[in-house]
Amino acid sequence: MDGYKEAAELVRLKVHGVLPDSNTDTQIVILRDEEHAEVLPIWVGSAEGNAIRLALEGVVPPRPMSHDLIRSFTEHLNIKMSCAVITDVKSNTYYATVHLTAHGIERALDSRPSDAIALALRTNSPIYVTQDVLKQRGGNNLEAWLEKLETKNLGKHEV
Repeated sequence: MDGYKEAAELVRLKVHGVLPDSNTDTQIVILRDEEHAEVLPIWVGSAEGNAIRLALEGVVPPRPMSHDLIRSFTEHLNIKMSCAVITDVKSNTYYATVHLTAHGIERALDSRPSDAIALALRTNSPIYVTQDVLKQRGGNNLEAWLEKLETKNLGKHEV
C-alpha cells in the first residue's frame, strides 16, 4: 500500500453497525477490530450512512447507487480494490484512501471515509485504520459514549 511501509502500522477494522445520531441529522458508522478491543466511530451524512447500511444488509437497489456504479466500473476495467485505509483525522474530520490495483500497479486515491467504507463493503475489500488515527480518535467523552453504545443491539448489522 502506497505510503505505508509497514502493515504493522495498520489495524484491520470491520463495520459493526450504523446508528442514527439523535442530536444531528447524521449517522455514526461503528468500526471495530476483530477482537473488539478498538472502536472507531465516524459520523457521516444520512445518504452515506444509508449507502453503508444497504451494503451491510446485502440490499441491492433496483437502480445502482454511486458506489455500485464505481464497483461496476472497476470490474469492467479489470481494476481491483485492495483496501480502504482511514489515514488521518484533523479537527474531527477523518480522511481516507482507496487502494486500487490494475495491471500490477497500485494507486491510492483520496476518499471520504464513508465512500471508502461503502466501496470496500461492495467489493469485499478490507478496511484499515492507522495506529495514529486510533490514538487521536474521540476526545474526552469517547469512553462514556462507547459504554452507552455497548447497551445497544447492533448484532444484526455486524459484518
